[in-house]
Amino acid sequence: MSHGFAGIIISVVLFAAISTMAGLYWLGGILSAPAMQAVGPAPEDLDAIEVEFSGIHGWFVPAAENSPCVILMHGVRSNRCSMIERARFLRKSGYSTLNFDFQAHGESPGTYITFGYLESRNARAAIEFVRSKFHCGRIAMIGQSLGGAAALLGDSPLNVDALILESVYPTIEDAVSRRLQVRLGRLGAYLTPLLTLQLYPRLGITGADLRPIEKIQSLNIPLFVIAGTDDRLTRIEDSKRIFEAASYPKQFWAVPGAAHIDLHQYARKEYETRVLQFLDLYLRKDGA
Repeated sequence: MSHGFAGIIISVVLFAAISTMAGLYWLGGILSAPAMQAVGPAPEDLDAIEVEFSGIHGWFVPAAENSPCVILMHGVRSNRCSMIERARFLRKSGYSTLNFDFQAHGESPGTYITFGYLESRNARAAIEFVRSKFHCGRIAMIGQSLGGAAALLGDSPLNVDALILESVYPTIEDAVSRRLQVRLGRLGAYLTPLLTLQLYPRLGITGADLRPIEKIQSLNIPLFVIAGTDDRLTRIEDSKRIFEAASYPKQFWAVPGAAHIDLHQYARKEYETRVLQFLDLYLRKDGA
């Protein structure tokens, strides 16, 4: 091989490597960029109350007086509107709900999406808010993807009576690797560190701060884990790892054929039946 040809090969390889790194850096910026947008008023049938706490915007949907409360937490790059149907069926079943936009989502301000790190502070503030403002005694949370991670991350377990997790990643490395593999195949797994290494310079956090599977080990409340069998972003085995790391009492439901989508919308009747059975068991122990 001539020196000239070897030089061309080296140049091509270097160009490809630099282009790949630049592309992944750009992707990191896209993934963490705010997803703020106007939400508008709540549907009239909810009789929702516009609320704001700690800079976070949302709706409180009251049911009967002194009813248990369920805090609804949406997925990444979404907002409180994605949880409206859950608020509807829960209200009809006698549960008040708080449905809010995480920081850097919807109408809540924020500089970056932090994949559950800062969002966990929003979850904690939501609990304090419904207790003090609406005198909620018994509280459950439903966290979808990012919302579920926010329910687990933080310095200590959240003070709620029950928790429902939907499609929650075990570690940020798993989350990134799954998404890159969907787009790039096996190569995606090898490129994962080029994205996760951006966490500290961009967000001031590390992969160690984004490990829900480690946080769930200290959870001591009833848990219901829901996951789609065909989810390629949070694989069913990822959700099973989350489930296995948790203490009892706990339940698991693998939704047949479901991908990384709205599991309530996908399997509405069974979702509502299973979720209400779980909530009634742990939030209505005295028949309230």
